[in-house]
Amino acid sequence: MKAAKVTIVEVAAKAGVSVATASRVLGNYGYAGAKTKERVEAVASELGYRPNKLARGLITGQTRTIGVIAGDISSPFYAAVLRGISDGVEARGMSMLITNSDETVAREIAATKLLRENQVDGLIVSPCDVMDSPHLKEAAAAGIPMVLIDRKVTGLQIDSVSVENIESSRDGVARLLWAGHRRIGVVAELGRTASQDLPKFLASAGQGGRTNLNAVSTSWQRLGGYLAAHRDAQLEIDPALIVHVGEHSASAAQQSVRALLETPDRPTALFCADGLMSSGAMAAIVACGLSVPDDLSLVCFDDLDWMAFVGSGIDAIAQPRRRLGKAATALLIARIKGAKGRARNLKLRPRYLSRGSIAPPPGTSTA
Repeated sequence: MKAAKVTIVEVAAKAGVSVATASRVLGNYGYAGAKTKERVEAVASELGYRPNKLARGLITGQTRTIGVIAGDISSPFYAAVLRGISDGVEARGMSMLITNSDETVAREIAATKLLRENQVDGLIVSPCDVMDSPHLKEAAAAGIPMVLIDRKVTGLQIDSVSVENIESSRDGVARLLWAGHRRIGVVAELGRTASQDLPKFLASAGQGGRTNLNAVSTSWQRLGGYLAAHRDAQLEIDPALIVHVGEHSASAAQQSVRALLETPDRPTALFCADGLMSSGAMAAIVACGLSVPDDLSLVCFDDLDWMAFVGSGIDAIAQPRRRLGKAATALLIARIKGAKGRARNLKLRPRYLSRGSIAPPPGTSTA
């Protein structure tokens, strides 16, 4: 038979204090004398009392809990970000509720509703829809403190933390160009930004046009860096080398990359825009019987564990994933505590890890 929960009324009665006093002591708000506090805490421990965070939240206006909506909690990227958030939250004596959107707007909307119903003090969100997200705009308008992580939403003026995607990608692709590669494929998930037209994007961003790369998703930003590196080298873009993967899936990336590598005029190098694209690309490279870097040079955005153990290792643009989580938590806690002022948009710089996956194109003389 399940034991009944001990109530604060029972704690107050046994400690000989009012319910209001017991609430202040166990809710850690307001004033109570040292001896009274000691007596109430001793009784609560003896009876096995566990505080009701939602009930305390009705009194204090805070549950000391933040809500997190991650894109894919099985991803190494989000796992490290969540660890950073957890470190920041626990250091402040708070807790967090984690939800998973699976990179779908419908699930993100449901997660936002769930967390708001649980009266979290604030939200950290990696938004699926960077162009609209009315549910996030509604939450922000309702006064819920919120920080966006990894991506920004157009028109939503709230704090955000991301990495410098454009220049980091530009540098990674430039390293391939410096090695002599002129046919460099790029693998990117570009499927969820339906309003973005790839040919128009290439025509504008590829020629240094007015496309606002800060207003598009991370994959588009990294594609923008790829285009900028080619523009710097005064090279024309071959659209056939852009692997436009329609979903955030390693298996989808594998199929698309394999099709590219099996063409007669395949690229001599690949730039992968994120970890899942890298995993799919590597599977395709192995399936095609190719070797890195002898047959194909490779640079990947985001550093995954396996990249240090493939051949001599894979060059990677390593995101400060844990620092992303910690920085987002610090911004959110400040807003929860009442910090005012304009939205802060922090950009952290990734680190390039050179491991030996870049070599001159096959057949190139090194003499």
